[in-house]
Amino acid sequence: MQFSPESLQFLKDLKQNNDRDWFNDNKPRYQKAYTNAKEFWEAIKDRLNNHDEIEKIKMFRIYRDVRFSKDKTPYQPHFAGSFSRLGKELRGGYYLRIRPGESFLAGGFWEPNKEDVFRIRKELEYNAADLRKIISDKDFVNYFGNKLEGEELKTAPKGFDKNHPDIDLIRKKGYIAVRNFTDQQVLAENFLDEVDVSFKALRPFFDYMSEVLTTNLNGESIL
Repeated sequence: MQFSPESLQFLKDLKQNNDRDWFNDNKPRYQKAYTNAKEFWEAIKDRLNNHDEIEKIKMFRIYRDVRFSKDKTPYQPHFAGSFSRLGKELRGGYYLRIRPGESFLAGGFWEPNKEDVFRIRKELEYNAADLRKIISDKDFVNYFGNKLEGEELKTAPKGFDKNHPDIDLIRKKGYIAVRNFTDQQVLAENFLDEVDVSFKALRPFFDYMSEVLTTNLNGESIL
């Protein structure tokens, strides 16, 4: 299963002609590209279910909500979708976006609720060694570098020591691993394999976070 050159070309053309008249004239191209994208996301889900448990796929709409945006272009020149893990015990999610020149996959915790952020921060305040070991592992570094992405506070969160040795992790507002792809990589025969092996490399990170978010600081289950 491959993401087709025709699908990527449609997105390139849409980026250059982001208006309703052009889109309507090229609706058959969009429908063909969307079908290809949806089949590709389904293939990813099948791969993920070989080493994880996926509850559902959410494909994001190509139509933009421009009501409160200065950018009034009506369409997203990309295909994007997320994969939700199954059950209360399996925390975190996967994401892939294919956009000409700006494709990437990600996994982790984007804008977690305040209770989850606080629980993660308290765990890191107590001991961040386990998480640091995970994100410095050679498999993780090979695909995602040796750091986590995500918005950060400029200083320590309320109630936390700004001089804590792990304040760089504690002040994060989200915990995301990101891998970028070139257009050439997206169109390669092994792109599906690369997406899958990247997501597979996130499992130690997900397992750690799942344990943290389903227990209290004494290690007792809260489910």
